[in-house]
Amino acid sequence: MSKVKIKTGDKVRVTTGEHKGSEGVVTKILKDKNRVIVEGVNMVSKHEKPSATNPQGGIKELEAPLHISNVSLIDSDGKVTKVGYKSEDGKKVRFAKTNNQAI
Repeated sequence: MSKVKIKTGDKVRVTTGEHKGSEGVVTKILKDKNRVIVEGVNMVSKHEKPSATNPQGGIKELEAPLHISNVSLIDSDGKVTKVGYKSEDGKKVRFAKTNNQAI
């Protein structure tokens, strides 16, 4: 398994697939499956049976996970960038390779 360079809370853009060009914030990372859940992207409908907590049941909209290779980080300028690491004051810091600014 490769190192995951995208973290929760990062703003990303989908680079391939049906949702190409969509942007959103990463809400969850599934490291064991190499997938991320992006807020408002890849919405699917899930049918729910009526229960005590939800007596009506019905159709619920959820975000489905995307493979991590299909999303790219967006830097402060709004451009897609790769992530690098460097050491500043003895701490490991992520930076955007397009403009060398810390993330």
